[in-house]
Amino acid sequence: MPETLTTPATAARAAVRRRPAGWRTWALYLGVTLGAAAMLFPFAWTVITSITPRGSLAGGPSLVVEDPTLDAYRTLLDALPMLRIVANSFGVAVATTLLQLVTGSMAAYAFARMTFRGKDVVFGLYLATLMIPLQVLVVPLFIEMTRLNLNDTYFSLLAPSIASAFGIFLLKQAIEGVPRELDEAATIDGAGHLRIFATIIVPLIRPALATLAVFAFMSSWNSFLWPLVVIRSPELMTLPLGLATLKGQFTTEWDVVMAGSVVSIVPIALVYLLAQRHIIAGLAHTGLK
Repeated sequence: MPETLTTPATAARAAVRRRPAGWRTWALYLGVTLGAAAMLFPFAWTVITSITPRGSLAGGPSLVVEDPTLDAYRTLLDALPMLRIVANSFGVAVATTLLQLVTGSMAAYAFARMTFRGKDVVFGLYLATLMIPLQVLVVPLFIEMTRLNLNDTYFSLLAPSIASAFGIFLLKQAIEGVPRELDEAATIDGAGHLRIFATIIVPLIRPALATLAVFAFMSSWNSFLWPLVVIRSPELMTLPLGLATLKGQFTTEWDVVMAGSVVSIVPIALVYLLAQRHIIAGLAHTGLK
């Protein structure tokens, strides 16, 4: 059997693994554990309160439930068309995410790979819109939707979020990290911009696309102000609107309020956990902090 070659770097790593953990390492582990517990406690308390009979908070936070029950969730389903509300939020969030992926990736490709007059000025204007909060745009957007007779429709929920300046910036940074030699080789083979975009750029920026997808989904899922302005029909309400109505009806029944919060938190938590690896890779690839 030939002897395995040992490099200095391999030997150093092996020595580090054999070295017993010092007090600084244990202190670091303890700090991380305590921080994780402090961050998870509000979520755990929300779930526990939702299954506590009558959701009593008189005794303060408690992690022990004597007689757990799902009555709060049954009350929630009876008080609101919760399945329809969740379906509305999920459908709008998915549609918003897909639209931002399509418009953001195509615009980012144009800014990163194409040359046209005024490109830097237009891109600067896109970035300048990031400094304008939604609260400033609510009135003109509402007037525009009213004149187009689109208020209280699904399209009115989607219209302001069809494109995202942040998404364009994020994907532009990712595309600029793709070597231009790949584009040049494809051009020599006769590929045009559309084929280069679909077969070369998009597969190589999937981590950035996943990152934008999670951000867009979370933003749409948690959106409250704009749906509050344009939606009047109960059957078109999204989850934040439904929860606001719920808090107005059950101001003292904390188990019902917490049950609604659980319904709102679980889907977005699952989306983040499933895409966590892609988010980290996408942010590292684009150089964002």
